[in-house]
Amino acid sequence: MSLIARAGYPVIGTIALIAAVFILVSCFTAGSSQTVFRCLAALGIFFFFFSLYFFRDPERVIPSNPCVLLSPADGTIIDITETDEPVYLKTRARRVSIFMSVFNVHVNRAPLNGTVEFLQYNPGKFISAFKDKASDENESIFAGIRGENAAVRVSVKFIAGLIARRIVFYKQLNDAVMQGERINMIRFGSRVNIFCPADSTINVKNGDKVTAGQTVIAVLKSGS
Repeated sequence: MSLIARAGYPVIGTIALIAAVFILVSCFTAGSSQTVFRCLAALGIFFFFFSLYFFRDPERVIPSNPCVLLSPADGTIIDITETDEPVYLKTRARRVSIFMSVFNVHVNRAPLNGTVEFLQYNPGKFISAFKDKASDENESIFAGIRGENAAVRVSVKFIAGLIARRIVFYKQLNDAVMQGERINMIRFGSRVNIFCPADSTINVKNGDKVTAGQTVIAVLKSGS
């Protein structure tokens, strides 16, 4: 069953209203004006159905496993690197970057059970999310999650893309999250970086297609 993400309702409603206005106006015009409004109505109907497709939010069977980190996003792995994460983890981490095209489901999910311990909104640019500098310069929300095992901490950065204009985070500071639970949505093309513990084993490689709430991104070190 495919649902519609709640963050999509305002966009879908606005497009539907605009399309309806064009259709109505075309009924009361003639000649070239009618042709113009019919074309605009057809364009509005196209974007209405595309928005229904874009904001789809399918139900998924989540494989609950405290020993792994599930993918927070649908998309393609475009970068895996070890780097410093000075914002929340304040230590070395293994960063996995996921590129989300406009054809991917854009609802993001929690990689593990835990608590939202850190939230930071960063205003910024709208560079193509496929470029590395988008991670540092684009508008983003940075979320830090402490796992049920207090020793495990993970951070996830939700990054706006070239045409994305809003990141909608569903949770608040200190809210509990369940592995695979819906926690965020980025409107249109974007990128998600997940910072895994440095001693975790990465389970994906560049070019892999991943599914939010289902694909195992990393296996945590035994006893973490």
